[in-house]
Amino acid sequence: MAAADSSLSDNPRTFSRRPSAQASRQAKATKRKHQASSEAPPAKRRNETSFLPAKKTSVKETQRTFKGNTQKTFSPKKHSVCPSDRNQEERPCIKTSSLFKNNPDIPELHRPVVKQVQEKVFTSAAFHELGLHPHLISTINTVLKMSSMTSVQKQSIPVLLEGRDALVRSQTGSGKTLAYCIPVVQSLQAMKSKIQRSDGPYALVLVPTRELALQSFDTVQKLLKPFTWIVPGVLMGGEKRKSEKARLRKGINILISTPGRLVDHIKSTKNIHFSRLRWLVFDEADRILDLGFERDITVILNAVNAECQKRQNVLLSATLTEGVTRLADISLHDPVSISVLDKSHDQLNPKDKAVREVCPPRTGDELDNFAIPESLEQHVTVVPSKLRLVCLAAFILQKCKFEKDQKMVVFFSSCELVEFHYSLFLQTLLSSSGAPASGQLPSASTRLKFLRLHGNMEQEERTAVFQEFSHSRRGVLLCTDVAARGLDLPQVTWIVQYNAPSSPAEYIHRIGRTARIGCHGSSLLILAPSEAEYVNSLASHKINVSEMKMEDILCVLARDDCFKGKRWGAQKSHAVGPQEIRERATVLQTVFEDYVHSSERRVSWAKKALQSFIQAYATYPRELKHIFHVRSLHLGHVAKSFGLRDAPRNLSALTRKKRKAHLKRDSYHQQSAVFGHPRDLSSNFPVQLQVPVLQQIKEGCGRPGGKKFRQSLRPWKDGGIRSPPPAPRSLLNIRSCRVHHSYSCESLTPSPQKL
Repeated sequence: MAAADSSLSDNPRTFSRRPSAQASRQAKATKRKHQASSEAPPAKRRNETSFLPAKKTSVKETQRTFKGNTQKTFSPKKHSVCPSDRNQEERPCIKTSSLFKNNPDIPELHRPVVKQVQEKVFTSAAFHELGLHPHLISTINTVLKMSSMTSVQKQSIPVLLEGRDALVRSQTGSGKTLAYCIPVVQSLQAMKSKIQRSDGPYALVLVPTRELALQSFDTVQKLLKPFTWIVPGVLMGGEKRKSEKARLRKGINILISTPGRLVDHIKSTKNIHFSRLRWLVFDEADRILDLGFERDITVILNAVNAECQKRQNVLLSATLTEGVTRLADISLHDPVSISVLDKSHDQLNPKDKAVREVCPPRTGDELDNFAIPESLEQHVTVVPSKLRLVCLAAFILQKCKFEKDQKMVVFFSSCELVEFHYSLFLQTLLSSSGAPASGQLPSASTRLKFLRLHGNMEQEERTAVFQEFSHSRRGVLLCTDVAARGLDLPQVTWIVQYNAPSSPAEYIHRIGRTARIGCHGSSLLILAPSEAEYVNSLASHKINVSEMKMEDILCVLARDDCFKGKRWGAQKSHAVGPQEIRERATVLQTVFEDYVHSSERRVSWAKKALQSFIQAYATYPRELKHIFHVRSLHLGHVAKSFGLRDAPRNLSALTRKKRKAHLKRDSYHQQSAVFGHPRDLSSNFPVQLQVPVLQQIKEGCGRPGGKKFRQSLRPWKDGGIRSPPPAPRSLLNIRSCRVHHSYSCESLTPSPQKL
């Protein structure tokens, strides 16, 4: 007790001495402050030394956790800055980590100068020289507002009007749709027996995407305005099958369809027939094969050949691949190869073209050279992974906010990337640029409009977005390669490829959305420093690109006061230096990170987008693996481009788990095929039909996994009985054992998740 009392008595003495010591130190500091200059370097040094240990530990903690401590660490610094010392101490208030540090060196692009293959788009030949129906010529001139033919139309239409099969290759935006639509309409309206709607399809046009199907249908519909007895129609996924079957029962004379939906109707609709088919057209034939429609094309060709042997076949594409040549060998009979690249074609008369020798499809190096519109300017920029998001946002602001009538299409590698960047830009760039509180650029906010288009959207929304962007004079469309083929998007001025395409052919089709029919356009390819060799790969296919510096893209941030740091907030406009541009880029990155980390849902959403990017990055073909390899990615830097402050730790585990589940599904599919029961995931059996089957197994087949149970499965394994196995996988939680044909059932009760 005495010791305790003495300690209690000593504490007041101790606390009574400390204020006096602090007061004396403050008095000395005040005295030095009056004696020294206004900058007061001794006081500044004392403050720096006192906060130096805490600053180091906070940086370490930020590097370790980095998800939740960033705002807490930097917030005291933000509020502790004095107005007099703004120029010296306000820089640390930016809440982001080393955006311009520890980046790989940007290599110099050694671009070999190659001569690009050019095509002459327009000719002086008019449509009335072809001997078409006067009403058709009037419709082309008045409705489509075209008087002269393009080069591909001049070469293709006379050949097709004479009934020859053709393999047409021409650059993007050269008018290939009219090259086959005009002969189809001309031949059908000129038939001696007038076409009836109930006759069924006379022409079948296959296209790879739904948007291209709508666009082709719109073109055919305009051409058929004088010929009302010919009925066009479109079939595509996402629409109601019931309404499509009703239209097929009434009759469709020119049928435009995607392969998958047409195969569905061939198998399930009795009213569809091809006995009167005269035309079979494959538009964007290479893309049809790339999307995995080989089996569907086989089913369609078998169905058509079974009912109609004599018809005219046409294949069209801007790029010809080996798959297209194989398809041409199967579907075309004695074809004429038409390529605008061959200048000798222009020296021939239409009659000479029709009777000339058949040209086989080109192979080898001739297929690797692509024609590029002459009015298209191609650019490439090399950006470190941490700065990719900021550079993309700065480029969008530069073109669509500070320039008039700019229309941009940005290509991503997956649907998740499109959704992530669409929501991110919608909540950050629009709110910062078009806020009513600022009131500086009211017209700029209307110029900046974001739309998205990808395969996971509902069909109604996809159609609405496609129509809105087609009729709009400005805007930014974030999309996947679903918009890379055949779509005629008017007045597109810029094409941005945020993720590099997997082939030069895909590159050509992407940039082909601009500079169409003689218009001017530009494209930008964004590469990482490890991907700089991709420029040489493009040069090997005679594709020239000019370099655009990253600094030139970021300098636009100096024109937007929304991203001005507090250091420059009170100053008037002045010559902007590189340091201020870096600070503004850091402010923009901080805006993105704050939005992503504002909730756990958004963080997990960004992680899923990052995972999708890595999975897409691993799918590059073998010939490009030395340029695009997953091991060359810095996961922390790439995570920065998704607004994440640190690389996710469980990302690889999620990828492995997803891949393992996929492999397990594939292995079960093979095992179920052995038992004569191919699994159908699209159909779920009702519970009332399955429970008696489970009860029968429980009563008659013995213990699950035992000898009697395995013997009951043997007839299905040997193929002797065509009945289904005792229970479907969707209701039995079956787990494969090490013994090849041995299974164990964890439970014989229906799983509610599977139902």
